[in-house]
Amino acid sequence: MNKQNRSRLSPIARLAAGLCLWAAGLAAMAQSFPAKPVTLVVPFPPGAATDAIARTVAQELAAKWGQPVVVENRAGATGSIGSNFVARSAPDGHTMLVATSSSHTMGPNLFKKLPWDPVADFAPVSLLAWAPNVLEVNPDKVSAKTVPELIELLKANPGKYTFASSGTGSSIHLAGEMFKSLAGVDMVHVPYRGAAPAVADLLGGQVDIMFDTVALSLPHIKAGKLRPLAVTTTRRSSALPDIPTMQEAGLPGYEMAAWIGLLAPAGVPADVLAKISADVRAALNAPAVKERILGAGADVAATTPEAFGALIKEELPKYAALMRQAGIQPGD
Repeated sequence: MNKQNRSRLSPIARLAAGLCLWAAGLAAMAQSFPAKPVTLVVPFPPGAATDAIARTVAQELAAKWGQPVVVENRAGATGSIGSNFVARSAPDGHTMLVATSSSHTMGPNLFKKLPWDPVADFAPVSLLAWAPNVLEVNPDKVSAKTVPELIELLKANPGKYTFASSGTGSSIHLAGEMFKSLAGVDMVHVPYRGAAPAVADLLGGQVDIMFDTVALSLPHIKAGKLRPLAVTTTRRSSALPDIPTMQEAGLPGYEMAAWIGLLAPAGVPADVLAKISADVRAALNAPAVKERILGAGADVAATTPEAFGALIKEELPKYAALMRQAGIQPGD
């Protein structure tokens, strides 16, 4: 090879060497992750199922990684405050968001404009859990014992019965709106500032019906104070195995599942993201983790980043359409 050809190839050779070094650097970064404590941001107050599941997973990951994994609650604006914080964090995997369908695919439709984008600003890691809602009634106020009986009762009394929710646009609210649409019934929506006060009024008879999370209502169901009619997912809840799904109970096409999942800021290196996702899925398979998630009224739902990302993209327009149908107007 003459000197001219060697000169011509040397930039290519230098580029190839640089690419090899870059790839090696990425691999080393993944192997050394995490290099410092990891923060999981929960965009809701402490004490609810999302917080409990985040802390369970954090404990398992800390043992696996040999670094502290801290859960930090940044509540407000239907999850928007915590989501924006993570979206603006360094894309190195050391700060992640424990998102939910309420915060990430329902909540964004409540605002005309957000400072963060639910798809572009995040890198999906894995789903953590499915948290089905349960259609339940106050047995002293509602005589129905099955979904068909409830539909018949509501059709005979349009606008007479009320259903409570944890707030406009929440998964609990939209579960009721979907029921109204598919069943062709009329109920009056009564929004509360959180699920706990809504359940309190359901127990007290101030409202009649609710599509509550299994975790919050389970003690009252077991005590016989609330009557469960169906769960909103397409498969039965492990916490309520004897309660049919809405479709099994006679309402075809009904599916409403609240999910909890882990998201990183967009731009996290692919190798690091793959390692985090694999480690999270392994943590979710630990028997103690499964048991605690079940105790929180949810079911483990480990997924690949690709499957989780596809779910988010599918749900955003679905809930936008449902909110339009329910007459929910986005605010500022």
